[in-house]
Amino acid sequence: MSGLSIHSDEHFMKEALKQAQIAFDEGEVPVGAVVVCNKTIIARAYNQVEKLNDATAHAEMLAITAAQNYLGAKYLQECSLYVTLEPCVMCAGASYWSQIPQIFYGASDEKKGFARINENILHPKTVVKAGLLADECKYLIDDFFRRMRENNH
Repeated sequence: MSGLSIHSDEHFMKEALKQAQIAFDEGEVPVGAVVVCNKTIIARAYNQVEKLNDATAHAEMLAITAAQNYLGAKYLQECSLYVTLEPCVMCAGASYWSQIPQIFYGASDEKKGFARINENILHPKTVVKAGLLADECKYLIDDFFRRMRENNH
């Protein structure tokens, strides 16, 4: 029997990775997110910027909105966000306003991650856990951009 619990952080990040794979398959930047409340996934989303022709349609934004709709509440104070890539400033700001107490992310975003721009954009009570399944998350992003470069030459 595997030691991976269905309630483990790794399990939830693997679910976010499944969402990122959908984005990859649809030609979107492969970022996936899930929102967990009481050890249950209440929202799943992936980047849909191209599909929706909306620069704000990041995985986190869509997952936060879906979770708020699911709960019928604007605050996600009992929830955790799992996302395959470090949130940008916009998504970090959305997590602030929705008062998410925990954010787990996989790969760091060396160019547009919130931590490089302003770590204080998160809610003061938010706990961030970086690097969860980072290699798997980074591989998907790197593979996507490698394929884009190859197709453009």
